[in-house]
This record gives sequence, structure tokens and C-alpha cells, in this order.
Amino acid sequence: MKAFDFNLLPLLEVLLEEQSVTAAAERLHLSQSAVSKQLNKLRDSFDDQLFERTAHGLRPTPKAKQLGPEIRQILSQVSSLTRPSDFDPSKSHRRFRLELVETAYSLTYPRFMPKLLKQAPKITLDSHTWHSESMERLLRCDTDLGIACREWDERSLQHVNNLPSALRFVELTRDHSLCLVREGHPLLQEEWNLSTFLKYRHLQVTFGGISHWLLDDVLQMKHLKRDIAVNLTDFNSAMQLCEQSDLILCSPAKYAKVMMGQFKLVSLPIPTQMVPGTYLLLWHKHFDLDPSHRWLRELIIDSVQS
Repeated sequence: MKAFDFNLLPLLEVLLEEQSVTAAAERLHLSQSAVSKQLNKLRDSFDDQLFERTAHGLRPTPKAKQLGPEIRQILSQVSSLTRPSDFDPSKSHRRFRLELVETAYSLTYPRFMPKLLKQAPKITLDSHTWHSESMERLLRCDTDLGIACREWDERSLQHVNNLPSALRFVELTRDHSLCLVREGHPLLQEEWNLSTFLKYRHLQVTFGGISHWLLDDVLQMKHLKRDIAVNLTDFNSAMQLCEQSDLILCSPAKYAKVMMGQFKLVSLPIPTQMVPGTYLLLWHKHFDLDPSHRWLRELIIDSVQS
């Protein structure tokens, strides 16, 4: 490692992401032979193969996987040194990566994007729906900002206080859950209580990388459980199915309010006591002093909270 070429680190980062010499070469505007030569230098430096060839491309070795987060952090720190201390959004071409839960799109983008497009017409947002690996991407600084659902109810494992210490957060808005059923559903002729709620089968939407929700934890404490007929990962499809069946769909209230105009659905309160949850804007503390990052998160916070 005495003569290590630090210019090879960006190549290793790209290879870890693409897991293909061809794709890495295209992304770095290099020839495949140049990438192969640099990869051989990396192998000599780290005394490890780093990648194994398979029928589906390159597979990182355990050593390469271990190096990945450290390399991303080093490159991110180097990048921060070259960023200007003053930020002019009207001249910026910066590209930000955001990951957010499905139900947050309609609550946030219509509020802050018009201002962003006016103030920073050349900035690009790469938006991705939050999934099981999104938290790790935030912790590696691979994602600039995240918007996720968390709970204030002390009974939940997804409590706000259980977030990793490396992350900063601001509460954008609180929300509660409600039940959706089709118009003409037979339960509308019955007394609405917990017994009626559990009498019918349910439609569950798994989103945000979380498959187990506060409602089910609360019911389990009472030795009760819902009868889940089907699990989906898309709320729009779930609402279509809810409209065409006797299944009950539990949904965040603010998202349901936006979407219900498209479906013949009736809303009912959840028939058990729960503390409203929250949508949080999340970022790694590494970005605290980044002026462009601060500008974007303040724009989102001010627009959504107002």
C-alpha cells in the first residue's frame, strides 16, 4: 500500500455499484481494457481479487464489500472539500438522490417542487421509492435525503427515538391511519367497532421496507390479529382491489384524502387507540454544513410544514 494510487478509488466505487467492467467503462468514459488494467492494480494493492467473474457479471468478494462503505465515505469527504462555501441555486447543476415512502410523494413534491424549479432550474432530483436498503444507503451517504414513516407511540419498534445516531431528522407532518371500504360494503350496516373491524378480511400494503405495523402490535397486545387476505406493495392497486371487494384497507389518512377522489370508497376511523405517526425528513450528519444540501432540505421543510 506504500505506492497506492488514490485515483483508483472512484473506479472501485463504480465497480461495486455496476458489478460489470463494461458498465463501469461506459460510466467512466474509459475503455474496457483500461478498466481491467486499473482493476488489476487495485487487486495488487489490496492483495485480494475484489471481484469474481460470474455468468451475471462481477461478484464482489467479502473484502470488496467491506471496503465499499469506507470508500464511499472517503470520496464523499473529498468531494465536500471542493464544494464552494457559497451556494447559488440559480446556477447549480447539482444532482440529488432522494428516497421516500410511496405515500409521501403526494404530500411533499407538489409543495416544494414548484419553488425548486423556479429557484434552481438546472438542479436534478433522482427520486426512488423507500425500500428495505434505504436506511443503509442514508448511513453510507449514498442518498442525500430520505422521507420515511416513523411512530411516536411508545409501543412501536419503529419509534422516532430508535433512529441511528448518525442521522439528523426533522418532522414534516404527523398523520394517523384510517380504514377504507367500498361503497355498499355490508359492514356499513353494522355497528362500527373492533369486533366488526376484525370480522372481515383485510388487504395489507407493505411499503417503506416495513412489513409489520403499529396496528398489528397493538392488536397482538390484546391477543387479537387481523385476517390478512392479500399483501400488496402498491397503494393504487390496493385501492382498486378494495373498491371491488369486501376487503378492508388501512391507509395513512392524508394520502387517502388525496387518492379517494379516484375511487368509490368510504373512510372509517381505526377502532382502537393509537398515537399518530409522522413523516420525517432524514439525512446523514455528514451533510450538515453542505450549503447546497442545507438549501434543499430547508426548502422542503419550509414548503411542507407550511
